[in-house]
Amino acid sequence: MVLLAFGCARTPERGAQQEKGASADAGAIGSTAPEFTLSDISGKKVRLSDFKGKVVIVDFWATWCPPCRQEIPNFVRLQSKYRQQGLVILGLSLDQDGEKSVRPFAEEHDVNYPMLLASPETANLYGGVVGIPTTFVLDRQGRIVKKFIGLMEPRVFEEAIQPLLAS
Repeated sequence: MVLLAFGCARTPERGAQQEKGASADAGAIGSTAPEFTLSDISGKKVRLSDFKGKVVIVDFWATWCPPCRQEIPNFVRLQSKYRQQGLVILGLSLDQDGEKSVRPFAEEHDVNYPMLLASPETANLYGGVVGIPTTFVLDRQGRIVKKFIGLMEPRVFEEAIQPLLAS
């Protein structure tokens, strides 16, 4: 089991699936973010490409992860503050029981952005997520410009997105 500072552990079986077959540049800064199609908590299919032209925060998280849970209210505030300027936050839940855990959590915390049901394969597309939260910031062209592992202060994300929203 691997632990990250300020982050949650991954289970060995999940980690093994994530690392298997990950390409060397998957999830690398400057690379194009890998496309995915995932279901949201209502069952609607959502593609990353649906948000072309937007600044996107892709947050891998889980309901059982305390640092992940701590970041969610900050993401809700960021989404409210910057939605009109073109920000979209996507929460990619790695909860094994999916919608059963994520829907009540999203409702309880008034989550105002799409909560998607991800998998180890999705995490693998991004180079293998070794701990959560792991968060990627994408520019309007869909390139990865920042990657954060572990709990971050809200200002870190705000500082990362502001120049991208201005361009």
